[in-house]
Amino acid sequence: MNRASTRSRGLAVLACFIALLAHAGAEHRHLLPAPRELHYGSGVLLLEGVGIRLDANADEDDSFSATTLAGCLEQVAHVHAIATVEPAGRVITLHRTGASDPLPTPGETVGPQSREAYTIHIDANGAEIRARSSAGVYDGVQTFCQMIDPGATPSLPVADVKDWPAMAYRGTMVDFSEGQLLRLPEVERQIDLMAQLKMNQYYLYNELTIALDGLPPAAPGARMSKSDVHAIIAYARKRHIDVVPCLELYGHLHDLFRREEYSDLADFPHGVEFDPANPRVATLLQKWSAEYTDLFPSVFVHIGFDETWQLQQAAAHGTASPAAYFAEQLHNVSALFETRGKTVLAWGDIMVRFPDIVPQLPPRLIAIAWYYDPRPDPAYHKWIDPLAARRQPFMVAPGVHAWSEVAPDFALTFDNIDTMLTAGRNSGALGMLNTIWSDDVQALKRPMLPGIAYGAVAAWQQTPVDHAQFFADYAALAYPHGAADKIAAALTALAESETALENVVGQETMAALWHNPFAPTLLAAAQAHGADLRTCRLKAEAAEEELLSVAEAGVGADELQGLLVESRMLDYTALRYQYAVEMVAAWKHLGSHPARAQLDNDFDNIVVSQQHGKLPDLMEGISELKPQYEKAWLAEFTSYRLGAALGRWDAEYEFWRRLQARLLDVIETYEPGRELPSWSSLLPAN
Repeated sequence: MNRASTRSRGLAVLACFIALLAHAGAEHRHLLPAPRELHYGSGVLLLEGVGIRLDANADEDDSFSATTLAGCLEQVAHVHAIATVEPAGRVITLHRTGASDPLPTPGETVGPQSREAYTIHIDANGAEIRARSSAGVYDGVQTFCQMIDPGATPSLPVADVKDWPAMAYRGTMVDFSEGQLLRLPEVERQIDLMAQLKMNQYYLYNELTIALDGLPPAAPGARMSKSDVHAIIAYARKRHIDVVPCLELYGHLHDLFRREEYSDLADFPHGVEFDPANPRVATLLQKWSAEYTDLFPSVFVHIGFDETWQLQQAAAHGTASPAAYFAEQLHNVSALFETRGKTVLAWGDIMVRFPDIVPQLPPRLIAIAWYYDPRPDPAYHKWIDPLAARRQPFMVAPGVHAWSEVAPDFALTFDNIDTMLTAGRNSGALGMLNTIWSDDVQALKRPMLPGIAYGAVAAWQQTPVDHAQFFADYAALAYPHGAADKIAAALTALAESETALENVVGQETMAALWHNPFAPTLLAAAQAHGADLRTCRLKAEAAEEELLSVAEAGVGADELQGLLVESRMLDYTALRYQYAVEMVAAWKHLGSHPARAQLDNDFDNIVVSQQHGKLPDLMEGISELKPQYEKAWLAEFTSYRLGAALGRWDAEYEFWRRLQARLLDVIETYEPGRELPSWSSLLPAN
C-alpha cells in the first residue's frame, strides 16, 4: 500500500473518530412526532458516500420515498445519494414487505402491524427503513430525515425506531370558501408540512369555490378550476395524503342563493340553507354528487350539514320538525355518495343538538364532533357522548384559533387539540380533523402553520406534546439551523402578545382592530388593562426584532412576511387603545374652559399636531401597514376579496383623519371662555 492510500485511510479513521467523539457529547435531535419506541446506541453512521437501496419490486411510491430521502440528505447534510436496486458500499435500504397501500381507506387500524407502522435500524455500516406499505416507508423516511446530524461530518446516530400512529385518520381541513382563495404553491406548502409530520388526509373545504359544469361562479375570481383540484390531488397523493372533498350540501350556501336563478332553492329568499321540500334541490344535488365523485378519487367525502340556523329557528317557533327534516336530507344526500362507493362524513353539531336525530343517522356515516373551546367542557361530553353511546363512527375536530384573531391564539389552539384528542381517544374516535377556518377575511394562513404542525404531532404520537418545547422543535424542522432559535422566540412572543391583547378586548382581536376604541365598553377595558396593552406591544416588538434578525441566517423575507405583518398589527392594535385612553384623559384634563395656551400645549401638540401627534402616528401606522399586509396576502392568496379586505384599512385611516379634522376645527376656532364640546360629540361614526 502506498503512502497516499495509507494517509487517506488514516484521515478517514480520524474523521470517524472525531465524529464519534462529537456524537458522544451531542444531544440527540428532538423528533416530531416523537416515535413510540426509540433506542440510541453508541456510534454513528457516516453519511458521506452513502447510497440508497430499493427493493427489486419497488414501485413509483417507493421511488418517491427514495427521492425524498435523497433530497433531505442533499439539503440537510449536503450529501449526494443515488437510489438504485444494488448500490455499492454503505447503504440505506428502503424495504416494503406488503402491498403499496398508499392512502387511508375505511377500516384503518393502528398498531405495530398497521399500514403506517415502520421500523428504522441504523448502525455504523448502514441503515434500513422497513414497513408493510409504501405509506409506512414514506413515514419512516420523514423520521429518518429528522435524525440527520448535519454537523462538520454529517452522520446519523446508531439507533432503533419502532413507530406507528396513535390515530388512524389524521387530517387538516383548510377553508377555501369563507375568506381568501389560496394559491396552489401555498397549498403545496401546507401539504409539504403535513407530509413531514405524517398526516394522511387534506380536507379541501368548498362551499361554491370549485368550478362545476354548468354552474356560474359565486363571484368573479372565486373559482378553482378542475385542473387546479387535480394538481392538488396529485401533489398530495405522491406524499401519501388523501385529498377529501369537504362540501356543504345543506347550509352555508348563500353564495349560490344570492344569484337570482337559484334564490328560490333556499328556505328563505336569497337565504343560506337548501329548502329540502323543493324538488329542484334534489336534482341539483344529484348533479353535484356525480361531479364531485368524478373529480375527487378519494373514497371519503365530507358533506357538511353543520350550523343549519334556519332549521333551528323554525324548530324554535314550532313550525318544523328539525330531526325529521335533517335526518331525511342527510339520508338522501348520503345515499347519493354511498351508491357511488363513497364513505360519507358529516359535521356532528346539529346531530347532537337535536337528540332525535342520532338514532336516525345512517349507520356507516362518520360523524365529526367539533368544538373549539375546551374551557366549559374539557371532556367534550356534549359533542361526543351521544355519538359514542350509539356506537356511531366518529372523528374529533379541534381548530387552529386564528379565524377571528390578529395572530393565532396558540395557547387556546394547543389546549383545544390536546383535550379534544384525549376525549376522542377515551371514547373510541377513529381520528382527528384539525380545522383551519377563514371567518374573518383578514386572517393570513401562513402564520397558522405551527397550529397545523401541532395537530399532526398530537394525533400521531402517543405521549402528550411538550408545549414549552414545541416552538423550538417546530422551528428546527421548518427553518434553517441558524434561524430556528430566533423564529421559535418570535413565535413565543407573538403568542404572548395575542394573549395579552385578548385580555383587553376579548377573543376577536381582529374585529377589535377596526372597532371604535372610544366605545364605552372598549374604552373601559383599555383603561382597566393598561398593563396588558403594554405587554402586548412589548411582546409584538420583541417578535418583530427576532424576525428581522433572521434575514441574516438566510431566510427570505417572503417566508416571514405574514409573521412580521401580524406582529406589527398587534403592536398597532394595542397602540390605538393606549392612545384612545390617553386622548380621552388629555381632553378631560383640559376642563370645560381651558386657556388658549393650555389647549395648544397640553392637547394640540401631543394629539393633533403633524409633528409627532398621536393621531398622525395612527394614520401613519395604518398607512404603512396596509401595503405590507397586501404583500403578505398576495404571497398566499389570489386577489379574490382583497379589495373588500383593504377597505377596512382605508376606513381605519379615514376614522383618524376625520377625528383630526374635527379637533383641528375646534382648536383653530376656539375662543377663551367658550365651553369645549364633549369628546363623544367629536367622534366620527365608525
